[in-house]
Amino acid sequence: MKLSLKVVTPERVVFEDEADALTLMTELGEITVLPGHIPLVATLRPGEMRLKKKDREEILAVSTGFLEVRPGNQIIILADTAEYMEELELEKIEEAKERAKQLLKQQRFADDVAFADASAALERELARHRVVLKKKYRATPHHIPGGTAQENES
Repeated sequence: MKLSLKVVTPERVVFEDEADALTLMTELGEITVLPGHIPLVATLRPGEMRLKKKDREEILAVSTGFLEVRPGNQIIILADTAEYMEELELEKIEEAKERAKQLLKQQRFADDVAFADASAALERELARHRVVLKKKYRATPHHIPGGTAQENES
């Protein structure tokens, strides 16, 4: 049994295929959806989304939005943004993160809506930053003293 998954943003359909498992952040914490999951509607939090398909895993940075698990293993994700790990560029994300921090400082004493928007922008950039650092970490050979590179990868 497989999950029928569709991830949609205002700009594009990011993913539309079958998957074995889906793990992502919701307002209530991280959840994993497997085939046979009960129907569910949840609000997404910015963070990492992992799609498992056979023996590979795809990682995306997802912002706010909604998750709907329907009967028959159908899952719809409506997100403000969703980007594959490979699409993320550390330098651009760090610049956006700094802009969001500055905006948050400027909006601290402004109205509640402006502060919430600035806070959400910073939270989105921090989530993207965590995902791109994971990509960088995976691509770099890691060495543990006393072991070979191959031993350290396992």
